[in-house]
Order: sequence, then C-alpha cells, then structure tokens
Amino acid sequence: MLKRYLGAAGAVVLLAAGCGQTVQMQPFEAQANTEEACAALVADLPDTLLDADRATVRPESNVMAAWGDPPIGLRCGVPRPSDLKRDSALTVVGDEDAGEETVSWLPQSGNSSTVYVSVYREAYVELSVPSAHGNPAAALAQVSELIERHLEERPDSGV
Repeated sequence: MLKRYLGAAGAVVLLAAGCGQTVQMQPFEAQANTEEACAALVADLPDTLLDADRATVRPESNVMAAWGDPPIGLRCGVPRPSDLKRDSALTVVGDEDAGEETVSWLPQSGNSSTVYVSVYREAYVELSVPSAHGNPAAALAQVSELIERHLEERPDSGV
C-alpha cells in the first residue's frame, strides 16, 4: 500500500509492510548547531501520538519522527519560517501566569494537514498533523513538554 501526503513539510509517503509502518519523509538540512539537541528531542518522543503508533522513518534520521496512517510528521531543526513576523498570531501551549514554561507555535498553511512550527527555541520544530487525526491540541501539548526539556528558549533575532 502506498499513499502520498503533501503539506508544508513536503512529501511524506507511507509504506505499510507487515506489522510495522515505514514513512518516507523528505530529508532536509538541519540548522547549524541543532542536531544534538534535536536528536535528544526525537529520541525522547513517545511511541504513540494521538493514538497513532510510531513508525520507522526513511531515510533514517535522528531529527525526524512519524506516527500513524495518514502519517503525523515531526522534523526538528527546520529553517526559520519565512512568514514569522513580530506580530504573527501564535498558538501558545502552557500557562505562563501559573508559572509554567510555554512553547509558542506558528501555524502554517497546509493542504490536508494542520502544520505548526515551534518558535523562539534553539531549534525550530515542525509538526504536521493530518486532519484525519482530529484536533492537534493534544499532540502540540505532548510535544511542547519535550521541547521545554530539550530546546532552550531563545529570542528570535530575525523578527
């Protein structure tokens, strides 16, 4: 079975073979000096996200992860979103008033997926959630907890 999904993350192809899933993701060149932190983040990601099981990613990568069918995709160390501006409308996960650390996400336009890029961290993280998985809020919250642990907060000098 071969299915193609196009979105802001580029081509993502799901190849189902036997019991496990393999997801073909478009490789990218990670931002300089982000690979170690991104690898730690990806290694700590859950086995399930939005009730979808983690898949094997091809090409093999320590900065990308995927779950389910249609595939939820995560890429760490992606380039800074070109549409990130000082007045960009961001989705903020966490309650700063309650003393929680927050993670800010910039919504991106996608074809059949909801795509967000975390901003103001040492690496940009792209999370693509196909509409078939429903509301992405739980995935954003789960990934945000790990971003808080693995990626230092940084001001964005490009804004």
